[in-house]
Amino acid sequence: MNQERNQEMSEDRETSPNQDRTVPTPATQDAEGDEAAWAHVADRGPTPDEERAAEEAVESLESEGRRGSVAEHYEQMTDIGAHVSGEGEID
Repeated sequence: MNQERNQEMSEDRETSPNQDRTVPTPATQDAEGDEAAWAHVADRGPTPDEERAAEEAVESLESEGRRGSVAEHYEQMTDIGAHVSGEGEID
């Protein structure tokens, strides 16, 4: 059964229209170049509700003593990753 299904999948891949590679037209390349040059900025600033929620989140973290914990955790994981040995080690 599995061999039959694998054969069907293989045949589907061989006849798939997605197998044909396309070449972008000069107009497409120009449009992509223009888009790449656009400024990448937010479409709007935060709403008052969003600002208040962000401030409350910071205050909550500070009151729990967790402010900066993400940065500290990142540093810890970076250090562990740099000194990993055994499975997952990169030579």
